[in-house]
Parts: sequence; structure tokens; C-alpha cells
Amino acid sequence: MDSICARKLEEKNGNLLPVAPLGCKRGCFVKKALSVVICFVIGFFSNCQTPPISLSPLPSRIDRIEGHASLVITGDQGTARSKFSFLFQLPSRGRIDVSGAIGSVLYRIFIYDGEAYFIVPSKKVYWQGHEEAIIDKFMGFQLNLAEMINLLSGNWDQEDLASKKGLRDWVFAKDQKGRIVSGQRVDLCFEVKSFIEDTPFARLFVFKHPLSTGQVKVLSINLNRPIKPDAFSKKFVEKYQSKTWAEIQELLNHAH
Repeated sequence: MDSICARKLEEKNGNLLPVAPLGCKRGCFVKKALSVVICFVIGFFSNCQTPPISLSPLPSRIDRIEGHASLVITGDQGTARSKFSFLFQLPSRGRIDVSGAIGSVLYRIFIYDGEAYFIVPSKKVYWQGHEEAIIDKFMGFQLNLAEMINLLSGNWDQEDLASKKGLRDWVFAKDQKGRIVSGQRVDLCFEVKSFIEDTPFARLFVFKHPLSTGQVKVLSINLNRPIKPDAFSKKFVEKYQSKTWAEIQELLNHAH
């Protein structure tokens, strides 16, 4: 499989203009200014670095995967960047909260035992559709929940998952440790650029599709952590209004 070029996020540094105290000579000013700039640069890059993630040792059984990640997608209409939280209750429940500009939930992907919803909490509306169609609105191409989980966990070899519709269409390549480093299904392919320690979990993977390219970077992740009893509650179906996708899309466009 040809290597996929990951697109990196662009970062812009701000300028720091130190002010010299009254009576300070030129040499004093230069030394103080230089020390401030050095401290700024060190602080900037230390804050921008993603904190280390540890999953070792992996539990013998994984029931829940929870964490945060960033997503970059580039297509004909430009580049979109977002951050999201994810919670997967294996094997058939998933929740993805995509953050808005001020950290609030812009929209939510909610999958519950085969039922899939695209929710806009701020508007109290939702659209119910097929699992693959719902995830398509998030990733830009169709995936089922099992495939979404496997992209993160790297555990494509589970018998209960491999038997599901669509998973048998994938072709994979492995590294010397037996971890899956790339995969292809028809016109969709992905490549794992880095793993979390020696585990099969992806830290950064890139993907390529005829309509888009992009990357997902895991910022934090936890396994088998207790969750709130209402984490997968469907009470919103009773309280929110059902909408068509066209209506949901119009609401999101106005939100921007």
C-alpha cells in the first residue's frame, strides 16, 4: 500500500515585546529580553506537546474505551479541524461528542445496540439513521461502530467483530510485532503513524478517501473506567424533536 501523507496542524507563535525598566542599560535590557523570550519559547512548546499516554499493561479484557482526540479533514471545500470525546461500550454502544468553539457540545454521535442518532443538544433535535450513514457525517466516509472501535484499538482480529458485515472486506499489513499498521477497503485506506507504547492502540492514524484525507490523533485514553449510569440513556428521544438530515445540516450551518 502506498504511504499516506498526514497533514499536520499549523501552529503560529505570538510575538512577545518586553519592556525595559527605567534606567536599565542596553545590555541589561538585552539579557532580560532574551531570558523572557527563551522562557516563552520553552513554555509554549511544553504546553503544546501532547502529554504522554500509558496503557501498559493492557487488561485481559476490554469492555470500555474512553478518551479525547483531534480530527483534521481536508476535502474540496477546505480543511476542517475539531476535537471530540469518545466513549465505547463494547461491542455495540458508542458515543462521540464533538466540541464547538467554546468547548460546548456542537453535536453528538450516539449508537445504541444497532440504533444510531445524530444529536444537536443545544437545539434539542436529533436525526436517526443507519449506523454507517451517521458516522459518515462525522468522518466523511462510511464506517460501522466496530470499524470505528478497531481503528483506535487495532484489534481487528476479534472473531466476534471480524464476522460482522463489512469487516471481512478489509486487507491489512502488520509490523514485526504483529500490530496492524495499515488497512484498505476498496477506496478507503488508513495508516497508523504512531502507536501508544507497545500496544496495538493507535496514537495517530491518517486516512485517505476519494473525497477527503485526514488524521485522528488520540490526546487521552482510558480503559474499563466506570461510567455514569445515564451515559447511554435514550431519554433524549422523548424530549428532543426528530428532524431530517437536511434540517439538521441547516441548523449546523447557522451555528457556524
